[in-house]
Amino acid sequence: MIKRAIAGSTAALALLVGAQAASAEELTVGYFLEWPMPFQYAKETGVYDEALGMTVNWVSFDTGTAMSAAMASGDVQISVSQGVPPFVVATSAGQDLQIVDVAVSYSDNDNCVVRADLEIDADSAGELAGKKVAVPLGTAAHYGFLKQMSHFGVELGSLDVVDMAPPDGAAAIAQGAVDMACGWGGSLRRMKEHGNVLLTGAEKEELGILVFDVTSAPAAFVAENDDLVAKFLKVTADANDAWNSGANTAEMLPVIAKDAGMDEDATAATMATFIFPGVDDQLSDKWLGGGSQEFMKGVADVFVEAGSIDAALDSYSNAVNTGPLTAASGM
Repeated sequence: MIKRAIAGSTAALALLVGAQAASAEELTVGYFLEWPMPFQYAKETGVYDEALGMTVNWVSFDTGTAMSAAMASGDVQISVSQGVPPFVVATSAGQDLQIVDVAVSYSDNDNCVVRADLEIDADSAGELAGKKVAVPLGTAAHYGFLKQMSHFGVELGSLDVVDMAPPDGAAAIAQGAVDMACGWGGSLRRMKEHGNVLLTGAEKEELGILVFDVTSAPAAFVAENDDLVAKFLKVTADANDAWNSGANTAEMLPVIAKDAGMDEDATAATMATFIFPGVDDQLSDKWLGGGSQEFMKGVADVFVEAGSIDAALDSYSNAVNTGPLTAASGM
């Protein structure tokens, strides 16, 4: 059983967190429903409780902003799969949060779509000049749009950019009211019914356009419980490895689907668009070794320009703490 495989690699860790457990008998972790991830298998089979030697309480949220508020109040100690934009908003406003791992990458789930009848692709992107584009301003999709236009040499001043939430952008491109629309999730899937993307998720990543969620926690909590956080991340990493191997899908999928509140087909389809980076990859320059910090600065600057936040930090290097994940990699 895969539960035994995950537990086997983490059971010994419970002995190492005794000091932490003595001062904190319970841990409260935030997560999202309808956002299926491998950690939910470990969650539902009790592996976190066993490895940490304490009760782990799980609280679901609707938004990453609500996660930030819960961490600020002390009600939640760790948030799994918090979106980067709300994390950036919180830290830019002075909340002392830190990213401790990359929870999931989903670059193919956030993109811009050009209307099919225009027959514009990456080789003819210059033809976008003069076109009308629906963009949700102040979001990661907005940042991705700006980076793509810069890559293709399309002057922003040549475009008619209108601020539209993804569902509205999807409706607009379906009606032919806009020539290109940017968004994510279900809205992006609907956009693709009427057009094509200019760059794939992998191609965007090569340009530094990252779309990912993180595991975050208050900096003070991480500093006081770094060993505990490392053990938590070890369980998560083991669950990711088990899923990524492809050998445990039959056992893990039903458990994950049930916990996510989804049917198995929808869960499988959603997770097929997700990438769960291994620990070494997360610690590389592409992610927590520098790429994430640079990306957050770019997102923050876009937010400032859009009026979504008052100011950006000079640097987001202090918003990333690789200590616990590095420790987890040696366990």
